[in-house]
Amino acid sequence: MSFQPRRVLLISATIGEGHNATARAVEEAAREVWPDCEVVWLDALRIMGRWVPGAFNWIYVTNVESTPWLYDFFYDSLWRYRWFANASRRFVGAWCGPLLRREIRRVDPDLIVSTYPLGTAGLDWMRRHGELDLPVSAVVSDFAPHPFWVYPEADLHYVMSEASLRAMHRAEPEAVGAVSVPPVRHDFQPRDRTEARAEFGLPEAGFTALISCGAMSFGAVERAIDAALRVEGLARVLVVCGRNEALQERLLARGEQRLVPLGWVEDMPGLMACSDVVITNAGGATALEALACGRAVLMFEPIAGHGRANAELMADAGLAELCPKESQLTATLRRWVADPQEVGEREERALKHSRSAEFADQVAALADLPRHHGPRRLRAQDAFFVYATTPEVSQQTGAILRLAPSPDSAQVWCEHFARRIQDCAPHLPMLTRRLVTPPGRRPQWRHAGPVDPALHLGVRELSSEQDAEGLTSEFFSTPVRTDRPPWELRLLHDAATGRATLLAKMHHSLGDGLAVTNALIRLLCDGHHPASAPSAGGRSWTRRAPVVLRGLLGLATSAGATNPAWTGRSSHARSFGHLTLPAVQVRARARAHGVTSSALLIGLVAEALHRALGEQRGEARFRVMVPRTARTGRDGAGTAAPGNHTHSLSVDLPVGPMPLVWRIRAVADALAEPDRSGQPEAAGAVLAGLGLLPAPVHAWIVRRIYGRRFFNAVVSVMPGRRRPAHINGTRLSQVLPVLSLADGVGVAIGAIGWGEEFGFGITTDPGLAPDAGRLTAHLREAFDELRERR
Repeated sequence: MSFQPRRVLLISATIGEGHNATARAVEEAAREVWPDCEVVWLDALRIMGRWVPGAFNWIYVTNVESTPWLYDFFYDSLWRYRWFANASRRFVGAWCGPLLRREIRRVDPDLIVSTYPLGTAGLDWMRRHGELDLPVSAVVSDFAPHPFWVYPEADLHYVMSEASLRAMHRAEPEAVGAVSVPPVRHDFQPRDRTEARAEFGLPEAGFTALISCGAMSFGAVERAIDAALRVEGLARVLVVCGRNEALQERLLARGEQRLVPLGWVEDMPGLMACSDVVITNAGGATALEALACGRAVLMFEPIAGHGRANAELMADAGLAELCPKESQLTATLRRWVADPQEVGEREERALKHSRSAEFADQVAALADLPRHHGPRRLRAQDAFFVYATTPEVSQQTGAILRLAPSPDSAQVWCEHFARRIQDCAPHLPMLTRRLVTPPGRRPQWRHAGPVDPALHLGVRELSSEQDAEGLTSEFFSTPVRTDRPPWELRLLHDAATGRATLLAKMHHSLGDGLAVTNALIRLLCDGHHPASAPSAGGRSWTRRAPVVLRGLLGLATSAGATNPAWTGRSSHARSFGHLTLPAVQVRARARAHGVTSSALLIGLVAEALHRALGEQRGEARFRVMVPRTARTGRDGAGTAAPGNHTHSLSVDLPVGPMPLVWRIRAVADALAEPDRSGQPEAAGAVLAGLGLLPAPVHAWIVRRIYGRRFFNAVVSVMPGRRRPAHINGTRLSQVLPVLSLADGVGVAIGAIGWGEEFGFGITTDPGLAPDAGRLTAHLREAFDELRERR
């Protein structure tokens, strides 16, 4: 069954009416095939700046009417100089992309369709930055796609003919395209000519030419009129002046009986039905509408740049007659007036082209597009975890999902999960990516094709609690396979109690904890789960620059771990511990002590470290790396965005002797210090800057900064979900995170809020640090002690 989008985003622009006309056709088709779908419009030029629509329209009109040579030069340069086309597209994408990003997060669509090339450029920019995880398509309403129209990151471009498809591949060899019927509204279809003329108050008989040159009616309109009026047998010339009031006044002043000047026309399908031939000059929406109405098309003195290319391509396809000069237009009209059979043959050809498929069916197919078809370099933040992987320490993040007791058997659960994987994984591109690491080059994602549930889902029936612990440890101790999309699920089912536990792990390069949790919810949980919106804000660059510089200085002066405890040479062995704490009590204790829940939980971790270190304590401070989300309006992602969007804070936890409540307050102060010093912004700048280096240098630096030289442990508290979630009707009662270690670091502790509990997951390397069960016990004891204090 085809995927049913909940919300479709149309990206268009008001520059003439061609792009909007195409978008209206897409909207009409979307409402037909998905009656319950919401369609949201976005004007790409408006979001680029208040002044942009007026300025771009002025530039466009000026180029076409006054400086066509300049427009031709720009258009020809796009084709002649690949570097110029790429630079132009990247510039526009970098301008439009960050602004689009904010709006897309707000709208939260399931499908994006662009009918305006600058909007497509912005979407391409987002895709290249790993920030767009849903189907993206473009409808190219011009007959001749040019390098500004097509982009490798769009999942599909609809173009107007086989010749257009060849031009698209010449413009961008990596672009994906298919031929579409004219993207026009249903109103544009053949109608009875006699009835249409009666509705417009026109005589029934007589050969009628319609001249329509877009909403602004510019170009050689008056020369086209003069050429047409020279044809003796031509009964009348209808001229659509659109918004060009000055042109309409000039034509009315002529007093020519056969000339019918019209302003803005609402019923263009009816007016086209009145005509025998449509004369235009750009090959955009007007020409497509004429073809859909089954009308013969004449292209006269095409406008510069894309108009000329459209006209030539339409003529090559046999869908229009090209008349570059007045004399040719007059001669062609005389021939057609004298030979109605030739006009009839052209009408049949237009209808055959327009009726080769249903546009509504072609729009419906967009929802099921396979995304990320081509190779894509990993973002620097994601490649970081590829480079940080060692033979002893795999970089993967995971979770334990515990379900309430259910009468369902293991077979029923497996069949349900297999169906969910088949139905949902294609719409979660981070689950269809395969990791490729070319020697000496940045790692790449490649689309792996359809997901086979059997390769990602395993099942084990349990015989005892000890069996469950052993299977859990074995699952998370084994590196996730990278010869397929790097994620795995394992179902542990206890037939005696009806309890089911799902283990999940993914390569860390796929995403941070929030991205992984969100992907699992969308893959497994019942119902629709929209991405949570990013927070607005973020400092402007002028305000961020001093903060980044201050943070870089702080990073440089604080580098190096202060305590050698629990660091050294990593082993393959792992121990895992798990703990849940009641969320109501955690939040109540946090309020009582005037700290955040995160600070209180990390304070409890510091207390557990203090008790476990014992005589090994050495120095009174223990340096931990604390990942913090960077998913804001400026940094670009809600929870649905794949990839790693975190800044890592270097925090010295107090582990010396002190009362527990003092320790919690000291931890809250320590967590606030990196913000004051600008460390998060600096860490983000460093990660982004590493991506500018050659891949071997990038890898060499990562392996030296992510490990025991700089910190003793990884500690992460992630926001979760308070609302209950269900899988196949059964409540998902607990979620416990499982973090990976860093090279030479013996402890990683993660926590996430889920429903009525905070779930802890503790990972240790027993060769470097105590068993995870010991830390888990100390953590519970510390919380019980805090809870007893009033």
